[in-house]
Amino acid sequence: MYCPKCGKDNLENANLCQSCGQPISAPPQIPEGKPKTSKLAIWSLVLSIVGFFTCMITSIPALICGICGLVKISKSNGQLKGSGLAITGIVIPAVSIFLLVPIQLAILMPALGKVRCLAQRQLCGTNLSGLGKAMMVYANDYNDTYPSADKWCDLLVEKADVPKQSFSCPSNKAKVNMSYYVFNVNAVGKKASELPPDMVLIFETNTPGWNMVGGKELISTQNHQGEGCNILYADGYCKYEWDPNSASIRWTVE
Repeated sequence: MYCPKCGKDNLENANLCQSCGQPISAPPQIPEGKPKTSKLAIWSLVLSIVGFFTCMITSIPALICGICGLVKISKSNGQLKGSGLAITGIVIPAVSIFLLVPIQLAILMPALGKVRCLAQRQLCGTNLSGLGKAMMVYANDYNDTYPSADKWCDLLVEKADVPKQSFSCPSNKAKVNMSYYVFNVNAVGKKASELPPDMVLIFETNTPGWNMVGGKELISTQNHQGEGCNILYADGYCKYEWDPNSASIRWTVE
């Protein structure tokens, strides 16, 4: 038996080194018997298989058990086995996650696109609501009259401090001085108090312009994938209309 301090060889049953007196401990005895399968390795495999039925919720625990199992097996001096189980428990979740990510993205992309469209619809409605308030402010300051039809956008920018970006639906990348909103021609020349509250005042179109005036022939749903459009009414209420060509929508004073 070698001394760990001086390296001198001693008798097998010696407790102290004959040369330096250093205590000598006997090497660890490896117990006899067949190696046992690591429970961590087993759990790693089980959790990785269960992951197929739980949308890979158990993948992380499977990976942790597999890695810890491999470490314990390597330090067990042959008393534990199951390296193959642990490796399988690590590989299955890793491969599954790698394969599932593109599939999940393919499933989520349409949903994300829908959320973006809804957000753009809301922002568009917010823009129109802001224009409605600006029209009321202008009418209040100018004897109950709306801005003149030939420069209503310019007057709202100049007199009501409306940002030019507010004249465009967010779904369109309009340039400055480009608008996707139209002033109802039937409201031109009328006082604000003369318009029925449920009459169309400003609405969406898909043709960009500036100071645009027109009737229902210009209304469009293309800004929102053909599903509908925002309409601002004379009372300042903005509503997303699924059927903007409905006969129930009022376009004239009569």
